[in-house]
Amino acid sequence: MRNILLIASLALFTTAGAQNTNGYQTPPKAIADLLLAKPTPSISLDKKATWMLIMERNSYPTVEELGQPEVRVAGLRLNPNNFSPSRQNFINGLKLKNIKTGKESSIVGLPANLLAGNISWSPDEKQIAFTHTTGSRVDLYVLAVEKAIATKINKTALNATLGPVFSWVNEGTLLYTTITQAASMMPKRPITPVGPSIQESAGKAAPSRTYQDLIRSPYDEEAFAFLTSSQLVKNTNGIETKMGSPAIYTSFEVSPDKKYLLTETIQKPFSYLVTAYSFASRVSIQDMNGKTLKVLANLPSAETTPSGYDNVQPVPRAFAWRNDAAATITWCEPLDSGLIKKNMEYHDAVYALSAPFNGQPSTVVKTKMRFRGIVWGNEHFAWVNEGLTGKQLQKASRLDPATGTVETLFERNTTDAYNSPGSPVLTRSAFGRPVIDLLSNDRLLMNNPIGSSPNGDLPYLAEFDLKTKKQNILWRSAPGTYEAVVSVLDAENLQVVTRRESQTEVPNYFIQNLKSKTANQQITAFVNPYPALNGVTKEKVKYKRADGVDLTGDLYLPKGYDKTKDGPLPLLMWAYPREYNSAADAAQVRGSKDRFTTLSWGSPIFYVTQGFAVLDNAEMPIVAANADAKPNDTFIEQLKLNAEAAIKAMSDMGIADPKRVAVGGHSYGAFMTAHLLSHTNLFKAGLARSGAYNRTLTPFGFQAEERTYWEAPDLYYKMSPFSYANKIKTPILLVHGEADDNPGTFPINSERLYNAIKGHGGTVRLVYLPYEAHGYRGKENLLHLLWEQNEWLNRFVKNAK
Repeated sequence: MRNILLIASLALFTTAGAQNTNGYQTPPKAIADLLLAKPTPSISLDKKATWMLIMERNSYPTVEELGQPEVRVAGLRLNPNNFSPSRQNFINGLKLKNIKTGKESSIVGLPANLLAGNISWSPDEKQIAFTHTTGSRVDLYVLAVEKAIATKINKTALNATLGPVFSWVNEGTLLYTTITQAASMMPKRPITPVGPSIQESAGKAAPSRTYQDLIRSPYDEEAFAFLTSSQLVKNTNGIETKMGSPAIYTSFEVSPDKKYLLTETIQKPFSYLVTAYSFASRVSIQDMNGKTLKVLANLPSAETTPSGYDNVQPVPRAFAWRNDAAATITWCEPLDSGLIKKNMEYHDAVYALSAPFNGQPSTVVKTKMRFRGIVWGNEHFAWVNEGLTGKQLQKASRLDPATGTVETLFERNTTDAYNSPGSPVLTRSAFGRPVIDLLSNDRLLMNNPIGSSPNGDLPYLAEFDLKTKKQNILWRSAPGTYEAVVSVLDAENLQVVTRRESQTEVPNYFIQNLKSKTANQQITAFVNPYPALNGVTKEKVKYKRADGVDLTGDLYLPKGYDKTKDGPLPLLMWAYPREYNSAADAAQVRGSKDRFTTLSWGSPIFYVTQGFAVLDNAEMPIVAANADAKPNDTFIEQLKLNAEAAIKAMSDMGIADPKRVAVGGHSYGAFMTAHLLSHTNLFKAGLARSGAYNRTLTPFGFQAEERTYWEAPDLYYKMSPFSYANKIKTPILLVHGEADDNPGTFPINSERLYNAIKGHGGTVRLVYLPYEAHGYRGKENLLHLLWEQNEWLNRFVKNAK
């Protein structure tokens, strides 16, 4: 990476009259205080809601923390000093609360400067395991809940680079992966390479999307193998026992009866085209001593996966234990050679094989769409999911595993939010594994924590009758609040835990009985971390675009604003385009005006404190014109319609000054912003963060577009803002993380667009944020980002001449 990207301050590109700075800047205090407010804690409950773990996080790490050693290889970003991902969000504080007594307890034995992760309750829920990461190693702690004492249980440092890191077997036994060599033994990159890096294709098609941080040389292969190779260890009451030989584990899962282990390990040769989780691998069943009992599959690299949504490799996939059986493994195989367009009744088949795994697999079910998984219930009931991404379809069926009988429960468009039924409520099987809680009279509960409706999102809990295939809503969030069920304690008696919030109420948790409607027991008392936003108003606004499609957005207005006295405000519009095959689905209301405003670093809501009206989540649907068309066929035209409708609606309300409007977005929203500035004169400025502006750099598809560049070259040209850089005369602020890890949004996108706009005399500024990936994290970088955006908005929008 070029030196200009690695300096401690930001690379600033100036033109006459541009913002000139040296080093990091900070935004106005109101914005800085909102960004750095301590986040509201999160919680984790046991199944009986007796104990609650309260987890606290700090706001953001420093840029110095981001700048720790990092190896970028095989699509991974790893810290070579401690064998763990280099970019993680940690828990910095843990407390326990006895819900029945209300008593909170500090935990004895927690390490200093806690950096915890991977929280996991033991099967009997009397213990909680978690990892703690330092600069030199990752350790595993077990917290005895009733005693509130945490103890480190591992002797050898964990290897947390891949896979699940650890897994409970029973109350006294955990499995985890450990390092096999000290960090000091990592191979050094040779000054003189052993030879050139060479790739060769022998005639097999290998279309692949663009990925970052791939293996590029023999040294990268060596470094990848060193960092990811691990030893699987069984720890029983503090005694570590090695299981088998070292390998590169991507997964390991204990069978429900605790007698077997399903593993997947990466095999050589390593791919130079795809990321680690798509490398060639071996799926095996082992006993609990690490001996391989059966190799289920030797899977090739995913390089040869056919392009196009819903196409898959002609190999087994989706290996998993059946949760309601002692030791039965299931997997799926395509019946269409992996090509969904083949005309056949069934496209996938699911197979099963039970211990001792030496018989012939039995067919569990066949699906007419792509298999999307099974949620097991009991020997006579399972919930089968299938779907088609390209056609935006989802189907759920009832399966009797004993007879093979299949009955469709429902089929819907995945974009039809109003008719989303939610998910079945789960319980624990006799083996302690999650299964559907099947109630009497062939009923089950469905929990919908979103509950989209014409009145906005209103979460609900419903009863689904498997005989009539109809759903009856038993409880729904009351208007004026947003309350969702987060845990069902007793399905028959409707004893639940809910999370409740409103525009003015911070999210808090309650235990209540929905059947008897007894008084709620509030179990948390979190307070507002953003007092500066008190008085800011929020409204879900509805409007139409010129072709009749209904649109919505979340409108925020400054504290004390009175349009009669204060007049129209400058407007910041923030959006992210989404594709739909149905105009009716695109017109549905999404989101809720009654949610508490929570700020992340990327939110546009900060600027409501600076006198702006903010239209967040402004709907930008891109709709297919008919059944034979694709949404992107009229992408630009529909962007214009969406933007024109939003500005007109805000102007007609008397809220916004149509001559002082800015538009912004992140990733695909940045892509949208560049297009709007090159094809319209609606805006005074644009904010574009970490976008992709040249679609020829993603030739095998992008977003929901499955056509390749060679199938639709004109589309790729038209959908590249770079093609119209000469038309971008509206001031645009380009921001990019110099270490962007997202497929398709290479930092060169912003660099080349900046050069093109500058070369044609446009007003543009490019800011590279050191060490940042696709999502930004460093405190100094975030403060500077908010300063850059604020200065740009003030200069070109709020104070525009």
